[in-house]
Amino acid sequence: MRLSSLADYAVVIMSAASRHCGGARTSASELAEETGIPQPTVQKLVSKLSHAGLLRSTRGAAGGLKLARPAAAISLADIVEAVEGPIAMTSCIKDGDCGCVIEPDCSVKPHWPVVNAAVRGALAGVPLTGLVGGVA
Repeated sequence: MRLSSLADYAVVIMSAASRHCGGARTSASELAEETGIPQPTVQKLVSKLSHAGLLRSTRGAAGGLKLARPAAAISLADIVEAVEGPIAMTSCIKDGDCGCVIEPDCSVKPHWPVVNAAVRGALAGVPLTGLVGGVA
């Protein structure tokens, strides 16, 4: 499993935004400068992260961006799902036609929800605060 570049960038952006906790708000431009991620990409991701309730944007002279909740209450799973959608290892996680030629006879399909839950649980166990400090 490999995260898309956008999901990876979203984690970097949220990590940078979390360093502003308790201080002044930040902006998409500042986040782009701090992270080295192109500003249009940062703006696109800020929109997705705001829509998912992870960032809060305030307009006006004293406006800007800040985390919508404490960094300890935001998990890696929250960030990845904000960009990628629900965490799923395969497309055959629901009943119905997934477009797979072996679906009618697949003996593995019933087990994917367990795998998906394990992967999501692992990502949910990593808080944003764990991504900001040094590696132990």
